[in-house]
Amino acid sequence: MHKSVLPWMLALAAMAAAPMASAAAPIDCQLRFTLAGWSAFYKTAAGEGTVSCDNGQSLPVKISAKGGGITFGKTRIDDGRGEFSEVYNIRDVIGGYATAEAHAGAGKSVKAQVVTKGAISLALTGKGHGWDLGVAFGSFVISER
Repeated sequence: MHKSVLPWMLALAAMAAAPMASAAAPIDCQLRFTLAGWSAFYKTAAGEGTVSCDNGQSLPVKISAKGGGITFGKTRIDDGRGEFSEVYNIRDVIGGYATAEAHAGAGKSVKAQVVTKGAISLALTGKGHGWDLGVAFGSFVISER
């Protein structure tokens, strides 16, 4: 056997003998946020919040929501909460989520919505105030602050 082949064979044998790494389990992450916006055919809202995970990581974030449809109103969510699913790294939450909603409200209201980004889902709830009526489709974007 050639001397230059021996180190490669030893390295391959060591890798084969090493225990297989188990697949990483998802981490539990939550979003706390505020969001305010308006709509007149085109819906827009902006806010900020913090993503916190059960592994001790946290990330300050900006939030924007945009869409179109038949919608009119003005709203503000002061105590928004979100639960992520299928997150393996806190940075997985960054990006654009698809949304679809129907809404009607006046005065104080409670809102719930689920948005998705690939395999990741984000269930949103919040208490707010304002008035709105309509149907809107668009995006919910989370970026680093």
